Amino acid sequence: MEQTNFNDPGIYSSSNSPRRWKVFLFLCALTVVGYGFFALGGVSNYVGIENPTWWQKIGNIFSSTVAEVDKNNPEDDLNAQFPLPKKEGDRVDILIMGIRGADDPDGGLLTDTMMLLSFDKKTKKVAVVSLPRDIYTEMPTMSKGKINEIYERGLAQKSSLDFTKKVFSRLTGVNVDNIIIFDFQSFKGIIDTLGGVDVTLAKPFEEKTQWGYEFSLPAGQNHLDGEKALYYVRSRYSSNDFDRARRQQEVLLAIKTKVLALGLFKNPIQIASLVSQLKKNITTDLDILDTKKMLDLASAMNAAPLTTKTLSTDNLLMQTIQNGIYILLPKDNDWGPFRIFFQNILTS
Repeated sequence: MEQTNFNDPGIYSSSNSPRRWKVFLFLCALTVVGYGFFALGGVSNYVGIENPTWWQKIGNIFSSTVAEVDKNNPEDDLNAQFPLPKKEGDRVDILIMGIRGADDPDGGLLTDTMMLLSFDKKTKKVAVVSLPRDIYTEMPTMSKGKINEIYERGLAQKSSLDFTKKVFSRLTGVNVDNIIIFDFQSFKGIIDTLGGVDVTLAKPFEEKTQWGYEFSLPAGQNHLDGEKALYYVRSRYSSNDFDRARRQQEVLLAIKTKVLALGLFKNPIQIASLVSQLKKNITTDLDILDTKKMLDLASAMNAAPLTTKTLSTDNLLMQTIQNGIYILLPKDNDWGPFRIFFQNILTS
């Protein structure tokens, strides 16, 4: 599917129906919901199939290892270890990824926000799962490294969205239907357009060094503008990625509450402002002007509670050091339970 061009003025013309504006508004809310794990990134490391030299080819003719090489074909290994899942008729899975921004020289294309939003069209259940950036995977012929490098690797191959969807489909065991890529400028802008959001803290929060000054929030209710919300969900020096995921979900639920309280589906002025914030900072393969599933999903999120879960060392992951680098792996290095978790997220 072709990427949506948000700079095309035709998609914002007055001839579009209110129904289409509602679809775009939902995309705005969905984008904000997806913001989370922004932090320092790693290094890209693409692994492809190596071409044997001519003398290796000749040697193979006389070698008994020819059958072994065929048996261990990287494509066969890929399909055996990370099979590509089939599309489920009543389920929609959308991968939401956040980047600092292409102009940021310090890992601006590394996707340190990674969430899978799953929606069952029949039961109307909606769930969002946060994936930590340090999850490490080795997929023959596709990728080797932390999962926050995958989008950047796809860009290098000029197939960023399709490549990323395929890798995450194989990783999670569910078919990724669509993908949304956004940067933190859109996050701040949308929060400010909403008039800020409210979060209630059980205890004070402090981040003393990450932002060049002491950022703190007191216990109790706090009203966050775009910058404060960004600092709150990005701060990690005083805690860790798992706690950051918990804070991210606090803001996520606060956004949903604010959107519903404002009745934004009936407010064309704020819709236009949100559209202005998003159109330069989003890449997606969603056809936001003619997608019934987005309307269904917006309706479900409006009516039903949103289930949020985070992968951590308390459930499916274990932490280790590999070549001096901190990484996360599935417990017992078994991807089976990892994939089953995603496959059952809407039924468990």
